[in-house]
Amino acid sequence: MRPYTTGDQRLNDLIDQLLSAAGEGAHPDLVRELIVSAVKLYHDHADRADVKLINAAVKEMRYSTLVFARYRDTPKVTIFGSARAKPGEPNYQLAYDFAHEMVHNRGWMVVTGAGPGIMQAGNEGAGADHSFGVNIRLPFEDSANPYIQSDRIINFKYFFTRKVGLVKESHAFALFPGGFGTMDETFEVLTLVQTGKSDLHPIVMLEADGTGYWETFNAFVREDLLGNGFISEPDLSLYKTTHRVEDAANEISHFYANYRSQRYVDGMLVLRLVQAPDADELERLNDEFADIVTSGKIAVIPPTEAEIRDRDALEDQRIAFAFNRRSYGRLRQLVDALNDLVEPRPVVHPPPTFNV
Repeated sequence: MRPYTTGDQRLNDLIDQLLSAAGEGAHPDLVRELIVSAVKLYHDHADRADVKLINAAVKEMRYSTLVFARYRDTPKVTIFGSARAKPGEPNYQLAYDFAHEMVHNRGWMVVTGAGPGIMQAGNEGAGADHSFGVNIRLPFEDSANPYIQSDRIINFKYFFTRKVGLVKESHAFALFPGGFGTMDETFEVLTLVQTGKSDLHPIVMLEADGTGYWETFNAFVREDLLGNGFISEPDLSLYKTTHRVEDAANEISHFYANYRSQRYVDGMLVLRLVQAPDADELERLNDEFADIVTSGKIAVIPPTEAEIRDRDALEDQRIAFAFNRRSYGRLRQLVDALNDLVEPRPVVHPPPTFNV
């Protein structure tokens, strides 16, 4: 790959000197490219508004990463839903109960948009010690709800950087009824998974009995999206709708019963597992999921050289295959089949992955 530089050797040397003077740090190659981009932006004579946007985005995302880094080993579920839901309303109570279940019975933490309504219910149910708030600064709604500790509140100026903060640190997503923002977040999460721009995650949609919100959504998805060929039948496997907290929590926990994480190595998709399938199970999986394998077969493998070099999840067992990188609904069905191979057990979660 062609080196990414300023094009001026004097400046390149000064950047190297700056990094050396900064002392020990992580990923100097990428940090160097960040500095090069800043210099290029300066030489581009970019509009001040554009520079302000890029500057704010980098600062906010850097701080978000710092806040979450201290809790990287604890699984997190992001809760989306209306800011207008009131305490005592059925969906507010449902969000409270779901968050309480995930934190106090399943050992997770909760991430919300930090505002009122469903977001407040999620943080309240989780408790301040187990909550994060990814806040957006709005003229009419810019203060976080009181159920988050100040050192776990991250304030964003832009929605696009805030959505990265809400998505990239989470192992699962729970969506409750809401307005335009909730619909935006719903389709954002589904699109990221459907296109492989994030790893697979469990996505659950909850509503109180009798409200009909996700029932209407399901009808739209089936009749208008699937019915017109805009999505495929297996894409319906990417999410689950329910009225019950226990069903939603079980859906999330089951997703990690056996599956741990994934990685592409030399064009092969490697799925890391607690327990790899035996010979008979592997034969059955190859028969059932041959449509998503472009060449060869699904095989049980040891850690690859790249994973060994990176010390990447070496304790896990593995399968690998040439995935067509298109059929993510079918890939989710494969993960479900792998999870069905094991008995329920305490779940240990890998760090979340957001493909960049």
